[in-house]
Amino acid sequence: MKIFSSPRQLVLVLVFGISLLSFAAQAQTLRVATFNVRVDVKADSLNPWKDRYPQVANLIKLYDFDVVGTQEGKGPQIQHLQEELPGFAFAGVGRDDGKEKGEYSAIFYRKDKFQLLNSGTFWFSTTPDKPSKGWDAAFPRICTWVQLKEKGSGFVFYVYNLHFDHRGVEARRESSKQILARMQAVAPNTPVVLMGDFNIDQDDESYQILNTSGKLKDAFETAQFKLAPNGTFNGFNVQRHSDRRIDHIFLTPQFEVKKYGILTNTYGPGKYPSDHFPVMVELAVVKKGKKK
Repeated sequence: MKIFSSPRQLVLVLVFGISLLSFAAQAQTLRVATFNVRVDVKADSLNPWKDRYPQVANLIKLYDFDVVGTQEGKGPQIQHLQEELPGFAFAGVGRDDGKEKGEYSAIFYRKDKFQLLNSGTFWFSTTPDKPSKGWDAAFPRICTWVQLKEKGSGFVFYVYNLHFDHRGVEARRESSKQILARMQAVAPNTPVVLMGDFNIDQDDESYQILNTSGKLKDAFETAQFKLAPNGTFNGFNVQRHSDRRIDHIFLTPQFEVKKYGILTNTYGPGKYPSDHFPVMVELAVVKKGKKK
């Protein structure tokens, strides 16, 4: 039985098939980042937001992020980033009123690549479904989440973006437990990316609760290639150096970490876009049956 009328037809079919395989491979690769963009305050007169936010947006464009979680940005800051990033949509609310007041833990995602299936925000407290402050926390703290579907492959996953309290030891410990319980209730078998400013380093008890949970693992530990020339907090000081990572990306086993980077880019005469460095990962989706 003759299947192809000519060698040229066979070549075209093979090329088309290879292109489909290439597209599928690309669709299973994600570039995800967490970035504390630093709240806009008058005290930062030497590092004003009006100078910084174009640089924040440029980093997102330069490294071609698919999804980026931001912390500390208030409503006007989020709008500035949205204007600079027309190819992205975002989910998130202000922590003070669940609307527009206070800092956001916003999640930006590429509109051409993802369909938003669901989203929401909860508070780290004993009353998580309404604006509230938990345990010994100094401020209300939130986690915003999205359920995304990759348009090219149909791959569905969750992204959780949070900002733990900077003072409350009990609050951070209970928040770690709460996020694990929330994930188990909402997405027990679905791939999850958990990221944010945790205000705890890799030696902290609350970090260990997450990293030894059996559900999540720090991307830093499993990355095939990593570039971490500094810790993740810089305080706008180019002389500051440490190995303390307080901004993290945790992943469920459905992801393989190809690359991990703490991005220490500067602009102008030794200026940083924020007092935190963005953390990015390049991820591949682990096929069913493949062991990591």
